[in-house]
Amino acid sequence: MAKEKKKNKKKSSSWVSDLRYGRYVSLEFFKYNAWVVVAMLVAVISLIGLRYKTKTKMQEIKTLTKELKQSESAKLQEKAAYMTLIRETEMKRLVNEKGLGLVFQEQPPYEVESYKK
Repeated sequence: MAKEKKKNKKKSSSWVSDLRYGRYVSLEFFKYNAWVVVAMLVAVISLIGLRYKTKTKMQEIKTLTKELKQSESAKLQEKAAYMTLIRETEMKRLVNEKGLGLVFQEQPPYEVESYKK
């Protein structure tokens, strides 16, 4: 019984060692299937390159999206400042042109409440 276990163990370990030392993969295998091996290598290298290219493009998209949001925010701030200046200066120009004698009031207007008895 012990001899059979040793033989089974030796058979399984010899199969692994044969594969490890390349006894199952002969030179004839590579001669007949060289095109398959080359095609597989090209496919694997292409997939690795594609994955790298995709990751770099995704990182670039994230960076550009972030930059776009910052630019849109800055644009809105500049537009608001510009519109404020345009309205005020245009109104002052029109008042002076028409000779109305109006001035820009620094304080907001007061609300007068009426009391009914």
